[in-house]
Amino acid sequence: MTVQLLRRKFTVEQYHKMIESGIFTEDDRLELIRGEIIEMSPIGTKHAACVNRLINLLVQLLGTRVIVAAQNPIALNNNSEPQPDVALLKPRDDFYETAHPQPQDIFLLIEVADSTVMYDREEKIPLYAVANIMEVWLVDIHEQIVEVYQQPVAAGYQHIHKFTSGQTLSIPAFPDVNISVSDIFGR
Repeated sequence: MTVQLLRRKFTVEQYHKMIESGIFTEDDRLELIRGEIIEMSPIGTKHAACVNRLINLLVQLLGTRVIVAAQNPIALNNNSEPQPDVALLKPRDDFYETAHPQPQDIFLLIEVADSTVMYDREEKIPLYAVANIMEVWLVDIHEQIVEVYQQPVAAGYQHIHKFTSGQTLSIPAFPDVNISVSDIFGR
């Protein structure tokens, strides 16, 4: 006999009510993806160092032209509120105090992956494409590559490029800024 499990999908509003009521705490590492509450992997030292390095580089290179957000929620739709490792956001005087950033507020999302490469590639990046996020970087710590996803369509990203040590990345919204892959990995 096959037993079918029932799955309950949640909206962003229901998810926030669970947090407000104490079902989840701010210390819980969770994100809402397609209505499912997902427990995120613990952050290892290599992952944390890479995120810190990216934040440092981006702040130095872009200054006040952006808000660099680290591991904060973004509102994609009514059932998804992921927490990318780094988000480059359009500047706002309130620093998004009144609402989480939405797709039109985002220049670039960066996911740093050591144990979650497949999940990020197969679940989160397609979700970003559907939400029309113009550019996403997947920083693969183990392979020491940066996958760049551009030109979103409903089925995914039309252009995917891989960059390795010695190569340079640019951000379409800021063509005057170049970032070395070696600098991202601290080499």
